[in-house]
Amino acid sequence: MFESAATTGASICILGLVGYSYTRYYKYMVLEKIENAFRPGDPVLELAAFGKEVPRDDSPRVDDEINAYERWIPRVEQDRIDKVVSGRDRGRYHLLMGEKGTGKSSMLIDAMAKIDGEGVAMMEAHADPEIFRIRLGRCLDFEFHEDNIGALFSIRGPRDASALLDIERAFNKLEKVALKRRETVGRPLIMIINQAHMIRDDENGRDLIELIQQRAEQWAAANLATVIINSDKYWVYERLKQHATRMEVTQVTDLPKNRAIQALKNYRMKYWKETTEDSILEEVYDKIGGRLTFLNRVAKSRDMVVMCDKICSMEKTWFLNNCGILGEEMDDDVMDQQKYASTAMVLAAALCQKAKEMDETYCPENGHILPAFPLHRARQIMTRADFIRQHHDLSIFAIDTNAMVRADSVPMQRAFNEVCSEPEFEKYLEATLERINGIESLGRTKELTFKDLWDGGKYKITTKDRKGNVQGEVEMETVEGKKEDDDD
Repeated sequence: MFESAATTGASICILGLVGYSYTRYYKYMVLEKIENAFRPGDPVLELAAFGKEVPRDDSPRVDDEINAYERWIPRVEQDRIDKVVSGRDRGRYHLLMGEKGTGKSSMLIDAMAKIDGEGVAMMEAHADPEIFRIRLGRCLDFEFHEDNIGALFSIRGPRDASALLDIERAFNKLEKVALKRRETVGRPLIMIINQAHMIRDDENGRDLIELIQQRAEQWAAANLATVIINSDKYWVYERLKQHATRMEVTQVTDLPKNRAIQALKNYRMKYWKETTEDSILEEVYDKIGGRLTFLNRVAKSRDMVVMCDKICSMEKTWFLNNCGILGEEMDDDVMDQQKYASTAMVLAAALCQKAKEMDETYCPENGHILPAFPLHRARQIMTRADFIRQHHDLSIFAIDTNAMVRADSVPMQRAFNEVCSEPEFEKYLEATLERINGIESLGRTKELTFKDLWDGGKYKITTKDRKGNVQGEVEMETVEGKKEDDDD
């Protein structure tokens, strides 16, 4: 009995020691892998850098003349972003706002490349919280304890936690790594959440953004980590603004005229090894403005002017496909869609009219000056407060951090001008609005049919107030009609 008891006790002690040692080792490896995600040379960062055409130190070089034209020219916001990503600007978390294609992600990748990604982790947001959880785990090299062999001794489902709970666990582990880094390095970790507008504006999405903001506020106050949120849509700013105390907002806009022309010249030299005439560069900027995504697309084309016309045509087609009006002949079944489309047309017409009234719509130094309305004024013009966000999501109208509404881009404003300057446009829009009002009036009208009013039939209607006092009476009875003439 003593020998059996000793053997059993020794087995239990060894098993407990092994389990305890494995648990300690596993927790250590979890933190070690997260620390490794912030060390230089992360493959995810290298993939993002090559995707954004960020040059590497070991990349093959050609002659110096070509190297001078490899990149876009530095932007005004680049220095500030460099300070944030390198950890020199701390104590805040940041929101980057701007239309798609203005170069927000490229500036972040550029800032990461300058420090070789040391202390920085970047992830792409997604509408599904489960996919967001997986991408966050890949970004931080965190497995959410799914690789723990302790799960072999339990009989349960593959995962009994929600996505938000797993994201909270990942942030807890990240906080431990940030505490250690603050003691050793003295700089905060940098967490970049790209394309935050992909998160749905529903209950789960709002909970996720609230969770991210709470952590960002805590880490910024303690100088543990700096969270950078990159978004194209205004609703993210509206959501964060409600509880923000340490948030700084950076609005990224199109390039001014001189920088846009210089950037176009640089990329033209990179792609085609040619020097473009200033007159052609001026014409290109007049057509598409300083949007980087448009400039890049035009620079890769052999005939830049033709590509500019194609971009403007595509923007006009996109606008008409989503907001085209049907006129007086429209069917009543499409009234809801026509309400949405007519409000966009009304606002586009108002922007075109304001452009005509402006003293200056084109500055020789800075370029295009697009007409804009305050958000509350735009809603008054549209007579609806809910449609402007849908138009903004479709990149028809843009809303900046100052709550100013304008066309999403220069080609979109040109599309507004072309559509609103067509003959009979105002009459066609007025007919559409009248048709919508007629359908709504018909829907609000109730028809009462009275029967049995022949042979002396009579109806008497009495109206009373709440106290029962008679306010009025209406009596209806049949009246003998006039006989029609034989000639009629």
